Amino acid sequence: MNPTTTNPTAPNADPPQTHQVHEFKYASPLLACRFDPKGENVFASAQDFSIQRWNLASGKVTPLVGHESWVWTLAFHPTTGTLYSGSYDGRVLFWDSAAEAPTPMRTLEAHQGWVRTVKVSPDGNLLATCGNDNLVRLWNTADGTHLNTLTGHANHVYNLAFHPTLARLVSGDLKGVVREWDLATGEELRQFDASPLWKYDAGFQADIGGVRSMAFSADGKHLACGGITEVSNAFAGIGTPTVVVIDYEKGEKVQQWLTEKKFRGTATGLFFLASGAAIGSTSGHDGGHLLFWKLDAPNEFFDLKTPEFLRDLDLHRDGLRVAASGHGGALRVWQMTAKA
Repeated sequence: MNPTTTNPTAPNADPPQTHQVHEFKYASPLLACRFDPKGENVFASAQDFSIQRWNLASGKVTPLVGHESWVWTLAFHPTTGTLYSGSYDGRVLFWDSAAEAPTPMRTLEAHQGWVRTVKVSPDGNLLATCGNDNLVRLWNTADGTHLNTLTGHANHVYNLAFHPTLARLVSGDLKGVVREWDLATGEELRQFDASPLWKYDAGFQADIGGVRSMAFSADGKHLACGGITEVSNAFAGIGTPTVVVIDYEKGEKVQQWLTEKKFRGTATGLFFLASGAAIGSTSGHDGGHLLFWKLDAPNEFFDLKTPEFLRDLDLHRDGLRVAASGHGGALRVWQMTAKA
């Protein structure tokens, strides 16, 4: 099961009832996080180069050691449970995530420089990676065979998303250029504009922004791209979290989600709920938040302030629980229903 595919028999999430159900602490700041496909464990990478596995029922923690730099991104095969992890040194490692003491099964020299995102196609056949070499690459999930390199981005490629039903992949870069690719041919089909997520700061002579988070709605009709906007200081990363929502068929922006209080930060994680609402996580100068938006309004309808700013976000297969990795070293899980 794809991590963004929820259980259709589960009750709808009720965001205003969101409450914490787990807190797992680690000695190093955390980066990426993902539930495994069965929903039994939650994984988070840390700044000490490790990945930690916590069992949700028992709280037992198991380390996965093998990377030699920060692990910025995690993804699972939907049926085999293979874990794919991408790191700052350009490598992608394959793991048997259910093993008692997991060790790397395979290593790909995937990119020159930072691997920003790894994603697995809904059918489980393709692994897509992107990075600071401006490239998108496709691999066989089973044996790591390189299948294609997609070229065209002129800047670092930050994020990827597979369409839930079509053989399409989208990729978003530093300047908010989103490209759509035909997976069968590798051809670029069109571009979408998420440029509100980028700014050039003339004072510091630096670009800031990028598609920091990306998600399709379950029906594939909308593509959401999250990041930072209204940047006033590129050096300090001072700006406002925002999400650009695109009508996928028309290729046009239909909404830009912001925050009512205009706090400072970046939209670091993003998922659509079964109801069609969306949830995003933030990090930045005003701490962490879980934000909930609806398509017909520009501001959030619910904001849950968190104890620390959040590096990443994942939605459980039940559609009711969400995990977020914290800069302070805590992996928290919330449930979006009333307390029992």
